[in-house]
Amino acid sequence: MKFKQAIRVTGDKAAQVLALAGLGMSQAFAQGLPTMDAPSQGSGGGLMSTLQGYIYDGAILIGLVLCVIAFFVVASSSVASFKEARERETWGKFAVTVMVGVLLVVAVIWLATEAAPVLSQ
Repeated sequence: MKFKQAIRVTGDKAAQVLALAGLGMSQAFAQGLPTMDAPSQGSGGGLMSTLQGYIYDGAILIGLVLCVIAFFVVASSSVASFKEARERETWGKFAVTVMVGVLLVVAVIWLATEAAPVLSQ
């Protein structure tokens, strides 16, 4: 029983030493890294202001990702409609798909740009 307890205590101390060594090593490795950029809004007004700036930047990034996803969905649908139009000679459906897709992408981009000033308030 004492042997198991001695091994457990030794293991705990070794884990503590390794944890402290790891902290020191992470500090040493972090010395050459560049500093993090300030957010586009709210920098210098305290922690909450900086955090709100980073959340704003994240929301803008999510909006851009949604625009890219919308573009890929429209492109995929247009390619599928083009393939169907070549097989069945239904070019009218292809034209409607492309026009609605372009309008959809324009609407998503417009909504994303309109949302940016609202988020900054």
